Amino acid sequence: MNLANKLTIFRIILVPIMAIIPYLNLQGDFFGLPYTYFWMLLIFIVASITDKLDGYIARSRNQITTFGKFLDPLADKILVLTAMVLLVELDKIPAWIPIIVLAREFLVSGYRLLAVEKGGKVIAASIWGKLKTVTQMIAIILIMFDSNSFGICFNGTLTGVDLIINIASTGLLIISTIATIFSGYDYMKNGKEFLKD
Repeated sequence: MNLANKLTIFRIILVPIMAIIPYLNLQGDFFGLPYTYFWMLLIFIVASITDKLDGYIARSRNQITTFGKFLDPLADKILVLTAMVLLVELDKIPAWIPIIVLAREFLVSGYRLLAVEKGGKVIAASIWGKLKTVTQMIAIILIMFDSNSFGICFNGTLTGVDLIINIASTGLLIISTIATIFSGYDYMKNGKEFLKD
């Protein structure tokens, strides 16, 4: 097994570790950030870095494998959806956002299976898909920094740095959700020939 695939597996191993953090009832904070969010944030950032690193290593060393092609996008989805579900449970974001993300992932996975079965080309990720990925990652990081829940910036009670962080985290999450919807639509539009029969 090459280094890129090992990093992908390491990213998957980090996910259940991140998932148990909220249940450890950690006391204290790190420069104002509660330990629960600090450790979740640290694990999420490390996992996100391995996402970029394993792709770079695989390409630069010409070590792209079928195993890596299968596992790498799966690891990304597991990481993002786990983080979002945890944030719903911690009352940081509304449940409809990960529901949209999950529905899109099922849709895209279904279209990819049809494309392979019918001998078609793999549908490449659109600009919407790339925008979705980048904004999701940054939004999740900002939400863990944010001491307030999604959308509190709209009720006029926040000021200063709290307001700026909440506007940024809420705005990026809205953008990522819109990009998720449009990237799902792109897959449906570009793969409609697979449903003709």
